Amino acid sequence: MRLLQRPTRNLFFTGKGGVGKTSTSCAVAVALADSGKAVLLVSTDPASNLDEIFDIALKSSPTPIPAVTRLHAMNVDPEAAAIAYRERVVGPYRNLLPADAVASIEEQLSGACTVEIAAFDEFAKLLGDANLTAAYDHIVFDTAPTGHTLRLLALPAAWTEFIGTSAAGTSCLGPLQGMIEQRELYLSAVQALCDASQTTMVLVSRPEMPALEEAERTSAELASIGVRNQLLVLNGMFEAQDPADGVAAAMQRFAEQAVADMPTGIATLPRTTIPLKPAQVLGIEALRGFFAPTQKTPTVVASPASPKRLPGLDALVDELQLDGGGLVMTMGKGGVGKTTIAARIAVELARRGHSVHLTTTDPAAHIAAAVVDLPRNLTIGEINPALEVARYRAEVMATTGAKLDASGLALLQEDLSSPCTEEIAVFQAFARTVAKASNGIVVIDTAPTGHTILLLDAAQSFHREVMRQAKSVTDSVRNLLPRLRDPTFTRIVLCTLAEATPVHEAASLQADLRRAAIEPYAWVINQSLVPLKVSDPVLVARRSQESRYIDEVTCTHARRVFMVAWQATIAAGITRPSAPILETA
Repeated sequence: MRLLQRPTRNLFFTGKGGVGKTSTSCAVAVALADSGKAVLLVSTDPASNLDEIFDIALKSSPTPIPAVTRLHAMNVDPEAAAIAYRERVVGPYRNLLPADAVASIEEQLSGACTVEIAAFDEFAKLLGDANLTAAYDHIVFDTAPTGHTLRLLALPAAWTEFIGTSAAGTSCLGPLQGMIEQRELYLSAVQALCDASQTTMVLVSRPEMPALEEAERTSAELASIGVRNQLLVLNGMFEAQDPADGVAAAMQRFAEQAVADMPTGIATLPRTTIPLKPAQVLGIEALRGFFAPTQKTPTVVASPASPKRLPGLDALVDELQLDGGGLVMTMGKGGVGKTTIAARIAVELARRGHSVHLTTTDPAAHIAAAVVDLPRNLTIGEINPALEVARYRAEVMATTGAKLDASGLALLQEDLSSPCTEEIAVFQAFARTVAKASNGIVVIDTAPTGHTILLLDAAQSFHREVMRQAKSVTDSVRNLLPRLRDPTFTRIVLCTLAEATPVHEAASLQADLRRAAIEPYAWVINQSLVPLKVSDPVLVARRSQESRYIDEVTCTHARRVFMVAWQATIAAGITRPSAPILETA
């Protein structure tokens, strides 16, 4: 692998959810440490699974990895970082200002925006303060899914501009002095990101068109902010070993066609291809074999009990035919197929005569591409951040702004130029979309787990930020949480693959939802090989491994479980295959 031969000090791994960023970044970190380098592996993903891969509880400070000399790893915990950031900003004022003024500042710092800037604050220290990481030869960043990563990387320029042009003493983050003091650090972080001698951006993709198209968009957007030293890792390339296996042949054709049609924007990048592994990449041994051109197929051990036959998606749709309207939300780890599942549910409900609106809150999703043969009573939309920001700014200026003098209007315009305004605008659009479910069925494809939880948390606290600018909370925002908590109105479908990390992340998401008094309706195990007949040794091994996770879902986590078998056309984003190509077991 080229970056293992001439690695820069900072290595970033990014790509669409589920493409193997964490596996690749961990394998690179282990390989560099084994070569004698001191390495720090950092996850900036709110839904990090480094702990599971290394089987060790990581902290927000470097932790040694057993069996890998010179390797340390850590998770940047956004919530913990927000608490520390909040106290750093508020602390100096506790003995200087009245209690109600301090309480007002703390309230301003209670939203999702503070979580994001606090996480970036930790990230900037690692990237921009050379003294803090002087003990390491390399810092490997396992970044969050694409949309969050781009926001994280673009944030320094946004905050620097906001700090430099703001004449007010406060913002949606409270007193600006705390940010101004960090300005030099943020500038150093930006410079390090754009310096090709210091930083390499590794775009990770699978041989699937949605992932490759996402990699091309990421590449262009990174280049636009000055990050041009890029490499491409094509992970999970499959080559059939048994020509008689129809599933294997279909998988190989699907992967080869995607590579042949690779978008031109990334086709010329230096490329490393990783074959599809017969086993999950968990543990040091698997990481050390990650870059091997071939891997010994593991001995297949029969599952203690074959998983019971689970109903398919049509059976779930039978239960989701809500009378008079309602909300269906698909959630789960990035890359498990939330968008495709949402599209298939929406299309089938529409074909059964329901009025359905399909939309997404995922900035990296492309919901329209997941639907063919659009039914007459199905509409498709998306929450577009740029449009929502423009709408929100116009609304605030026409209401709150109309009552202000010239000085007050200037301050309001400054406030509306902050990066947090996008969060407010998108949140309100989400609330309006949920409200539409009172008059028909709305199916929402949500963003990857961390962003989804922030969005739902916003229902409890974000209205304070809206009140600060707009001085009013709409009915859709006020009624959002009661609607999400009403099981007769909202049906949440947790999507997973029959693999360790997606299952455990969905279980964690379920626990978070329950703490917010929101009960998931069902789980969908997507893209499973269990219902199919396979003979290719790699697929046989992967099929066998699915059983333990299917058992875990059905016996431990879920009250209702449905299964979707692997299909090449479904993997490509088509909601209904044109013809059956696979034989069921």
